[in-house]
Amino acid sequence: MEHKHHHNETNYNKPFAIGIILNVTFIAVELFYGFVANSSALIADAGHNASDVLGLIFAWFAIWMASKKPNSRYSYGFKKSTILISLLNALLLFAAVIFIAWDAIGKFTNPEPIGGTQVMVVAAIGVIINTFTALLFIRGQKDDLNIKGAFLHMAADAGVSLGVVIAGLLIKITGALWFDPIMSFIIILVILWGTWSLFIESINLALDGVPRNVDYNKVKQSILEIEQVISIHDLHIWALSTNENVLSAHIVSNQTNNELLLNKIKTILSDNYNLHHVTIQIENEETNMTCNPC
Repeated sequence: MEHKHHHNETNYNKPFAIGIILNVTFIAVELFYGFVANSSALIADAGHNASDVLGLIFAWFAIWMASKKPNSRYSYGFKKSTILISLLNALLLFAAVIFIAWDAIGKFTNPEPIGGTQVMVVAAIGVIINTFTALLFIRGQKDDLNIKGAFLHMAADAGVSLGVVIAGLLIKITGALWFDPIMSFIIILVILWGTWSLFIESINLALDGVPRNVDYNKVKQSILEIEQVISIHDLHIWALSTNENVLSAHIVSNQTNNELLLNKIKTILSDNYNLHHVTIQIENEETNMTCNPC
């Protein structure tokens, strides 16, 4: 017996559209002033921002794919694409870290001053734009890995731009050029701290592991605590998408009214564990004398 509940999901079309338009505009500004000021730092940052815009586009595409209806070939639809895209976004963030680290190492071996007040002003604009874009996704990033990926991309961009501004000010005050690469490595640590959990959870979901926000043992215990349930076996919990989890199980029961028991189980799973896509096979005690619960 199967129960499906399609809960309302926040529509992120507007935040994605705003974020992409703002950042593409800013990339154009960065490239223009990068060539005008002859600043390799601004041109390089424009390239980094372009990779993060690509991350936004990927995340938006995944959410659109997840909304497509199932068909005879893909009976679950394309919801799993959200997990694959979240993994891709984590890899893009790691690539950004390598890019920033390579640039920082180059500045250690061949120190260069920040290219004047003009560069710092453009970087400050980047802080504002990227922080605003990140805030568009701050609420949803706790519940959806793709939204978290979008948030991390924009937060990373804001951090890089802020690093340029702070390093520029410190260099102007002290004359010490090493502030710039040191700031880059601090930013790298911050990006890695957020991206590692995104990467690990994406791998976990791709392998049909139990989602991080679901306690397998607690779910099992909650079902076993129902008076009519004798045992449970073949309990599986996995992710259908980055924000929708699935459960299937075989339950041995002494209940004659299977529909009543099924509704009770579904209510517990929905209210306590946010499990709405549930498939339960109820087996009568008399016909399962040899069943070994697992």
